[in-house]
Amino acid sequence: MFYRERPKPPKDYLKYWRIIKKYVQTKHNLSSAEVDTLLFLHSENYFDRDKFQEFNELLSWDKQRFNKLLREGWIEIFRKRTGKYKTLYELSYKATNLVQYIYRKLEGEELPTGNWNPMFLKNASYTDKVHRNMIISMNKEIKSKK
Repeated sequence: MFYRERPKPPKDYLKYWRIIKKYVQTKHNLSSAEVDTLLFLHSENYFDRDKFQEFNELLSWDKQRFNKLLREGWIEIFRKRTGKYKTLYELSYKATNLVQYIYRKLEGEELPTGNWNPMFLKNASYTDKVHRNMIISMNKEIKSKK
């Protein structure tokens, strides 16, 4: 049987998105919704709780999501409430670095293997072990493209 080969897309950022997201979740103890929230807020510069809630409504219900992100240092207060002005928040340096890290990995940087990656520890869960096999495969493909 003959088939026509499709041209490869010029950018293929999302091919390994699930693996990269799982790695970030495992390493930083974040839920999928929390990672999505940080990605959304990254372009917002400053935001209030209403802006946070606007995106939060699209995600699974978690009443404590905002407080957890604030408590763990992913979100910081930019300006406290004064008079009629609401409290404004911003992503912390830690969160901004994490988002930039995600983008670098999506652009083709390899994921770490070994002890730097909690998915490669001996006591890793079955799910982590399955994902680490894919990380190895992904890294091989990235190396072969270079």
